[in-house]
Amino acid sequence: MKILVTGANGFTGKHFVSYARSHGHSIHPLKSNLLDINALNDEVIAAAPDAVVHLAAISFVAHSDISAFYNINVIGTTHLLDALLTLPKLPSRILLASSANIYGNCETSPIKETAQPAPVNHYAMSKLAMEYMARTYMPKLPIFFTRPFNYIGPNQSEVFVIPKIISHFVRKASAIELGNIDVEREFNDIGFVCDAYLKLLLLSKIGETYNICSGHTVNLRSVIKLLSDITQHTPEININPAFVRANEIQQLFGDPSKLFDCIGPIKIPTLTDTIQSIIDNYQSGLTQ
Repeated sequence: MKILVTGANGFTGKHFVSYARSHGHSIHPLKSNLLDINALNDEVIAAAPDAVVHLAAISFVAHSDISAFYNINVIGTTHLLDALLTLPKLPSRILLASSANIYGNCETSPIKETAQPAPVNHYAMSKLAMEYMARTYMPKLPIFFTRPFNYIGPNQSEVFVIPKIISHFVRKASAIELGNIDVEREFNDIGFVCDAYLKLLLLSKIGETYNICSGHTVNLRSVIKLLSDITQHTPEININPAFVRANEIQQLFGDPSKLFDCIGPIKIPTLTDTIQSIIDNYQSGLTQ
């Protein structure tokens, strides 16, 4: 299968491209800017993909440029879908990556796909707007949506909290500044996400939405304890009020039933194994 991947140079994109190629698929990483309509149209026509995985997005919740969320996540996706409509042969599946952040401070957990969206930040709002916009392209295009909950893995940017914390432990930093360490999140393995995405390209139902989740949560305090046990290092933890987000989502975990009903069971690495892989990656970089 020839897969067009947007955001192929990002954290998720690099892992997905490597995973898909290891399973025998051909990858076309999109090089065009999603806001450059002419270049985008030309590249999509030349690529002629069998399937599409749309990962390109502004994904850091605290990103300073509010307009970028909507320009890339909504308008950029619109341009991509318009370009795909020009293909003589449409792809069999188009995966649009949304986010579990659209659920906001959901009152009931685990969260099902049918939960009422209640976004509390511009990232989440832009992703929800992207979903609604993309639905106007049905049934012309074979679109389905994924809403991944938090996931981690090697080479993730340190603007995200888990790689930031791990980096401090690996470097034996004396202290680390954090926000609310009692929030509960899923911290799933990037390999699990890539496996789910690849299987959904073959098995998903067009028009459906799938939570990419395990249903297992942990708070940051527990992650810190785990890292102390692994590294035998305990930095001072300083709570910086500037890092405590307004409208912080206290607990966020999903119901994976619909996902697993579609693609079957997936072996999900333990948090310890995932964190160890990130530590090993950091350490290999420090010794080079």
